[in-house]
Amino acid sequence: MNHPIISKIAQLGHPFVGFILHLGSISKLLFDIILNSPYSLKRIYLVIKEIHFSGVKSIVIISVSGWFVGMVLGLQGYNTLARFGSVSMLGSVVALSLLRELGPVLTAILFASRAGTGITAEIGLMKATEQIDAMSVMAVNPIKRIVAPKFIGSILSVPLLTAIFNTSGILGGYFVGVILLHLDSGTFWSQMRDSVTLHGDIINGLIKSFVFGLAVSLIAVYQGFIAKPTAEGVSMATTRTVVISALTVLALDYALTSLMF
Repeated sequence: MNHPIISKIAQLGHPFVGFILHLGSISKLLFDIILNSPYSLKRIYLVIKEIHFSGVKSIVIISVSGWFVGMVLGLQGYNTLARFGSVSMLGSVVALSLLRELGPVLTAILFASRAGTGITAEIGLMKATEQIDAMSVMAVNPIKRIVAPKFIGSILSVPLLTAIFNTSGILGGYFVGVILLHLDSGTFWSQMRDSVTLHGDIINGLIKSFVFGLAVSLIAVYQGFIAKPTAEGVSMATTRTVVISALTVLALDYALTSLMF
């Protein structure tokens, strides 16, 4: 019989062991996807199909969310800047907040909630209905045919959706600042132009969105693969996709921000 103290230590260490095992499994999956990506790129229609599913069908929620986030930034920024008599800087505040942080982060989280869960559910249901096993029996590699196109399509979609989110958010801030609060339109755009830099703000924001897209799409396909082949198992996998993706995006955001800015 195990000693009680050893048993307690084993219980404490079990989550860390599980984390290492999952990290190894997801790294192996990423390696397999990279090896099989040329197949998907040669059959570009598979990638385009996934871009339509992950990206095009997410445009509405991304655009509307970006608009309202921009409106909130415009209103809060105006109230804060009014205390210091510098409301002319509103355009800069809105643009920098979106381009550097809120745009990439919120787009990735919304993408995980909308498209990531769909990817996980689709792969999980294919596993539950034994379609993946049937593909293997017919000598069709599911990584080539199913996973790699979804992965590539998601990575390409997130930066594009981030650009749409940022554009919609800036227009939302413009609507509040210029249309509702009657700021000067020329001042709004000129301050934004003087404050925003191509490399420091726009490119770094797109790099963030690319990294977030890679992480979210990898988590989504991995959770689909490890989902238990039951309705409850698929449901739990989709929930894990959202939770783990959100935490991963926030952690990566801190790491990338500390390196970039």
